[in-house]
Amino acid sequence: MKENKKRWLAACGAPSLLAMAVAAVSSPAVAEDALLEEVITIGTRVEGRSATDSSAPIDIVTGDEFVNQGDGDLNNLLRNVVPSYNVNAKPISDAASIVRPANLRGLPPDSTLVLVNGKRRHRASVIAFLGSGVSDGAQGPDISAIPAIALKQVEVLRDGAAAQYGSDAIAGVINFQLKDAAEGGTVEVKHATTAEGDGDQSMVAANFGLPLTDSGFVNFSMEYREQDSTSRSTQRDDAAQLIADGNTHVANPAQIWGQPEVDDDTKFFINSAIELNDTVELYAFGNYASRSTDGGFYFRNPENRDGVFTYKDEVDTNGDGVPDKEVVLPLIGDLDPSNGIDNCQNVSVSEAHDLDECFSFTEMFPGGFTPRFGGDLEDYSMVFGLRGELANGIGYDVSASRGQNKVDFHIYNTINATMGPNTPTSFSPGGYAQTETNFNIDLTKATEISGKALYMAGGFEWREEEFEVNMGDEASWTQGPLTEQEFLIGSNGFSGFGPEVIGTFDRDNIALYTDFELEATDNLRLGTALRWEDFSDFGSTFNYKVSGHWAINDVIALRSTYSTGFRAPTPAQSNISNVTTAFADSQLENKGTIPPTNPVAVLKGGKQLQPEESKNFTIGAIIAAGDWDITLDYFQISVSDRITQSADQELSEAEKAQLVADGISGADSLTSIRFYTNDFDTKTRGIDVVATYPLGDATDLSFAANWTDTEVTKYREETISDMRLGQLEDGLPNIRGNATISHAGEGWRGLVRLNYYGSYWEAHLDDYSLPIDAGDEWTVDIEGAYDFSDSLSLIAGAENLFNNYPDKNPWSGVAGAEYPETAPMGFNGALYYVRAQYEF
Repeated sequence: MKENKKRWLAACGAPSLLAMAVAAVSSPAVAEDALLEEVITIGTRVEGRSATDSSAPIDIVTGDEFVNQGDGDLNNLLRNVVPSYNVNAKPISDAASIVRPANLRGLPPDSTLVLVNGKRRHRASVIAFLGSGVSDGAQGPDISAIPAIALKQVEVLRDGAAAQYGSDAIAGVINFQLKDAAEGGTVEVKHATTAEGDGDQSMVAANFGLPLTDSGFVNFSMEYREQDSTSRSTQRDDAAQLIADGNTHVANPAQIWGQPEVDDDTKFFINSAIELNDTVELYAFGNYASRSTDGGFYFRNPENRDGVFTYKDEVDTNGDGVPDKEVVLPLIGDLDPSNGIDNCQNVSVSEAHDLDECFSFTEMFPGGFTPRFGGDLEDYSMVFGLRGELANGIGYDVSASRGQNKVDFHIYNTINATMGPNTPTSFSPGGYAQTETNFNIDLTKATEISGKALYMAGGFEWREEEFEVNMGDEASWTQGPLTEQEFLIGSNGFSGFGPEVIGTFDRDNIALYTDFELEATDNLRLGTALRWEDFSDFGSTFNYKVSGHWAINDVIALRSTYSTGFRAPTPAQSNISNVTTAFADSQLENKGTIPPTNPVAVLKGGKQLQPEESKNFTIGAIIAAGDWDITLDYFQISVSDRITQSADQELSEAEKAQLVADGISGADSLTSIRFYTNDFDTKTRGIDVVATYPLGDATDLSFAANWTDTEVTKYREETISDMRLGQLEDGLPNIRGNATISHAGEGWRGLVRLNYYGSYWEAHLDDYSLPIDAGDEWTVDIEGAYDFSDSLSLIAGAENLFNNYPDKNPWSGVAGAEYPETAPMGFNGALYYVRAQYEF
């Protein structure tokens, strides 16, 4: 209580202290026409800076660049135009299929801070337990809840910015700026399909602005989208063998690899502001989004799925009375335990079908079964603020926001094996909710020192994060009557959340920052930022940033930054419990995630999580040579004590019993557990190149490329496996790039984009014995538009025009995936689309 009181006293006094600090540095000799600089751009507190004026590399992507594509998921749209941004399909990845993890500059999704109109956006409730190594255990934001038609432009700051914006800004910052027109609008209708004739996407979107009195605006955006599933699957070898052996109940293919089905993908955004007088503006914006995702899971083989159809036992094969061989035996349940539970032990599967007392799940699923898994997502946010200028020239921006992302999971075509023949086949395992509340005060001031322009800023932030685990239906976690007979507890594939593990876990923090930019000479700009934050769970951090921009002449300018940063562990990472089914050692295994402070985790090295710490360095050049505009930037990001899931830790029977007692449904079936830990250090280096050149009055050439290399510099062999090392260092392509030619003619326009995806390495199914060395790939996108009038246009195009696919998966027979699941270009082939646009 005393510590909290001290933190609140500091928080309450912060605004007045910052105001006094800014006023004290302000000189009364400032010219009367000194401008009030509002915090409206990324990477700087100074209004009006362009990307080439910035000391840090920034990509500017216009709203049209997002809309003029075939896909409807904002993650894919961003990947197509920003080479350092990677996201893949996640066909069978547990909850990561619902909110796909994306990677900026080779780092996990929660190392990138996402802003909307310059305000922090809440993270998603989904944790990527199966994140292909790079994103394992990450909890990043869900940008797919943002409709592309709502965007005026997007700024991607490719630089560490924790000293400016706080936690998560290690890899960079993405700021989505909403449209703010007070009149006019656009309506779009789009349909897309793959060359295979599946994966149809249909979308209707609209944006329009209205005046809000004579001094304001309100701008509305909405989008409705449906996406069909795809299948790029082959028949599994084991399923094919079952069919060859005469089992006519096995599906072909037994397991589906493809993009999930997305239904009722609905998105709304509103952006508004009104001037109350000449110096004060009231603003508000927010969103609501919902969708339902349904995807595939792993096939349960009726001849070897332990805990459902079979169990393992050791037998004596040489007659010496000592068991010397492990065998797989049918698991037959005794439905009448009143006379003991051994009566069905030696009964065959066929005999069990004829006995009322004995039960085999082959009666319900003679060909095995493949669960379907997904979730219903809801996302909302609201931001209110007041900004303006005081009489002494100090600008202010006071805002409050609240956002929530909630997912309710569903799984069907599966069972709770302990319930025997009385099990339902559809479950609601529960869900997660992430809620964040922010309060910010930002102050700015433009002044002079010795005739040199000085821009100052200071601010205060209070933030609270809440992570809630909601209970599943009882059948998804209960221990049924067959529990003591080696049947698995909980909904198979994704166990439900029982009463012992549900709850709300929260944390709050306060922050103070200062930011200065000095025009040292006509050609040299220097900047510095300092930030202190204090968290209720692990304590405080202090970070800084220095930057410079030197215009050598009219042709070339140099820029550089150096900063320290941090990423705080989320309340979810510190407290989550989960059981999921994953592939390991060529078979399905139940793997658990438990809190690092759980006694079982502590025995294996778990402890209270601490923030990651980073050091970020960039140096680059801005070149204007003739008609060429070129930026070339080198970056290096060193991250220590990275938070991740540990390697799999084997469990003793006593430890399993302890986890069951702790209320973790299905813990008795676990082969291993993981927990979050500050575990290893990495160094990520890279080069970004962006160039534009006008080929004529109406034709432009643009080029963007990224090279990124990550090295794990320190780790513990006990918790980081060779497989995970390979995923971290080689799981994403080192080189990505694209070149675009666009032309705008009289009444028509067109573009052609050439995309390059470098080679990468995949541990297929997260199994080190199934390596894939996938080669590089080229794809071509094309789009053409014809204007029937000033208002109506018809657009047609193709992504991956020539229907190129990644290299074939050499292990496709293991689980049926025809292509590598982590292919950075996707594995659906060509996407052809047509859309109509009406502007008014």
